[in-house]
Amino acid sequence: MSASPVNAPFGSVLAGQMAVAWYRGGRWSPTEIRPLGPLEIHPAAHVLHYGSECFEGFKAYRHADDSVHVFRMDRHLARMQQSARALILPEPDTAQLAAAVTTLIDRVRADVPAAPAALYLRPLLFGTMANIGAAAQPSNEACLVVLASPVGDYFAGGAKPLKILIEEHAQRCAPHLGVVKTGGNYAAAMGPTLAAKKAFGVDQVLFCPGGEVQETGAANFLLIKPGHILTRALDSTFLHGVTRDSVLALARDLGYRIEERVFGVPEMLDWVQGGEAALSGTAAVLSGVGTLVHDGQEMRVGNGAIGPETTRLRDALVAIQQGRAPDRHGWLQRV
Repeated sequence: MSASPVNAPFGSVLAGQMAVAWYRGGRWSPTEIRPLGPLEIHPAAHVLHYGSECFEGFKAYRHADDSVHVFRMDRHLARMQQSARALILPEPDTAQLAAAVTTLIDRVRADVPAAPAALYLRPLLFGTMANIGAAAQPSNEACLVVLASPVGDYFAGGAKPLKILIEEHAQRCAPHLGVVKTGGNYAAAMGPTLAAKKAFGVDQVLFCPGGEVQETGAANFLLIKPGHILTRALDSTFLHGVTRDSVLALARDLGYRIEERVFGVPEMLDWVQGGEAALSGTAAVLSGVGTLVHDGQEMRVGNGAIGPETTRLRDALVAIQQGRAPDRHGWLQRV
């Protein structure tokens, strides 16, 4: 590593080793752990022209006894395989993919920071077939890379309530690809998000195409009240977040009533007058929303601060991740 991860922007500091495997001739090569560095690919590589790429992001944590545990790796890797199938990319073998991650973690074990920091893992899969005429063909060659990035506490400077723009016309990505974790979806959301930041000073855009609440450019959206959570039912239009799933599972354990269904902007605006709203994702776990911008007007969520229910749920999940609370769901894998 060239810099401390504690104060560096999330994901900007990388461990000095990476895992690499290549798919050629109908089979995957053995995974190689090698020094972090550039990869040489052909300028006609499928990914550069036709966007054949998917990735994942999850964390490993150092516990108080100095052991290292990765959180819900199986769920993330299964989602990556699903993304590969959706994009017609060579699908990595489950055992090889898991071994690439765990072997890399072991090789950079010294770089896993103590809590509340963590080691962020980023598996990346992309098509490498050299053919610029293959717009309607899947790539028959691919590269799998796993990167590791020590990251500091997302809220090291203090948690702040987010300001979110409600976008009722544009959609984040093609509806059938919302469930796929591919870079093109994030690129598609970047323009509307940056425009909203410039115009309204918001942190994120909540995409609500046709008036139906969906997700932001990089996180799932939840409405929360004491004992009650409302969030959109899973479908192909948005990413099935592992953090979302974890929060809902813990909420059920705590006795919350969980509603997963389609709901519209008017219902959301009514809810936040006395309730809470939050974004869930790997980086921040659960971030409270303090303000919504609708039709150019600002609306305070609750009292405008991060709500107690959001804080309670985030603390409960983080405590499991960091080994301070029992892992009753078997989410942690010791490496």
